Amino acid sequence: MKYDVVIIGAGPGGIFSAYELMKQNNDLKIAVFEAGNPLSKRHCPIDGDKVKTCIKCKTCAIMSGFGGAGAFSDGKYNITNDFGGTLYEHIGKKDALDLMRYVDEINVAYGGQDTKMYSTAGTKFKKLCMQNKLKLLDASVRHLGTDINYVVLENLYAKLKEHVDFHFNTPVERLEVLEDRYRIITKNDTTDCSKCIVSVGRSGSKWMEQICKELDIPTKSNRVDLGVRVELPAVIFSHLTDELYESKIVYRTEKFEDNVRTFCMNPYGIVVNENTNGIVTANGHSYEDPSKQTENTNFALLVAKHFSEPFKDSNGYGESIARLSNMLGGGVIVQRFGDLVRGRRSTVARIEEGMVRPTLAATPGDLSLVLPKRILDGIIEMIYALDKIAPGTANDDTLLYGVEVKFYNMEVDIDENLESRYKGLYIIGDGSGVTHSLSHASASGVYVARQIVENL
Repeated sequence: MKYDVVIIGAGPGGIFSAYELMKQNNDLKIAVFEAGNPLSKRHCPIDGDKVKTCIKCKTCAIMSGFGGAGAFSDGKYNITNDFGGTLYEHIGKKDALDLMRYVDEINVAYGGQDTKMYSTAGTKFKKLCMQNKLKLLDASVRHLGTDINYVVLENLYAKLKEHVDFHFNTPVERLEVLEDRYRIITKNDTTDCSKCIVSVGRSGSKWMEQICKELDIPTKSNRVDLGVRVELPAVIFSHLTDELYESKIVYRTEKFEDNVRTFCMNPYGIVVNENTNGIVTANGHSYEDPSKQTENTNFALLVAKHFSEPFKDSNGYGESIARLSNMLGGGVIVQRFGDLVRGRRSTVARIEEGMVRPTLAATPGDLSLVLPKRILDGIIEMIYALDKIAPGTANDDTLLYGVEVKFYNMEVDIDENLESRYKGLYIIGDGSGVTHSLSHASASGVYVARQIVENL
């Protein structure tokens, strides 16, 4: 079959590519190939249990399917060039922000109309952070929540499927470059197209690496983020979260001069397991629905590690640390901050006696047996720094869940049009290694769709 445009991957980049193509030119023949399920059929068979082992589904329902890895996330769309990727380096800062705002308008129109936009612009907390050797990054953030994020995706799919051919449970095995078109080869079929958009996300990193090797597309190693998820009483951070919702704060450690940052803040939320191809890590969710909210706030503290030659497998490094945690704790380990700084493991009794009620049933243990000393020292420094702007952060009963790992794809060589060395072959979203967030990935999809329509 022949299409005008084929999109590989139905994550945020693929969804917004298809949406913008449909909007700009309703006559285009568009197909989306996705290795996972439609949204309604995405369900992890061991979700909700204390995860010990992954049962190795054909495709991971958490990472793959309509909506991508972000489908069951907290639904935070940050409008900023300060973090979330380097899309602006390719298309310009103003265009990047304008596209992220456009994506926000679509999310609001498709179910997010009752959610709130927060902003750090002009906030008094910038001064407070600077006075304590912390930096509050600029951002506006639309918090959809895990529940509303799902509704928005449902509504977008209902609209898209009227005009776009979706092929679910259809992983692409090969991508061939022909003289005047591209050929997408799946297990049971072959499809040709004039333009091809590759948007395979983090879950498609191995596939993307293989395609780049076969097509001789240059790449370079990216980073991996390692750390813990912090859980504490919501009142400790309420002066920040009530006004900003999510505060992206960076601290430069005195000991090693490493940058430690807060990530994915979830006021009144829960800590959850994230099972990625058998590796269990910590993550966090929060909800717009008050009935689903808790008395705790959680957020990640992460240290980015970049590697130089000859080592190139940054994700493999992160996976090895996560597997060590799983081996020691049968999944995620939880430790009281007071126990960590005293050099002792946490026990069930100590956690039960504490003032913070854990929202995840993790295994009490000792994170110093898992995380490298340099990273753990940086996290401890950061907690004491945060205690100066949010007193109580460094309380003994603050809980640390480990490990949390954020994997990034290798960075693919693409130009200012997000086009590879082959004209008409675009590589976008987190699969490109250029974007690391819902908003940046979605914006990259809109950008490429407009490029295609303009050049028809």
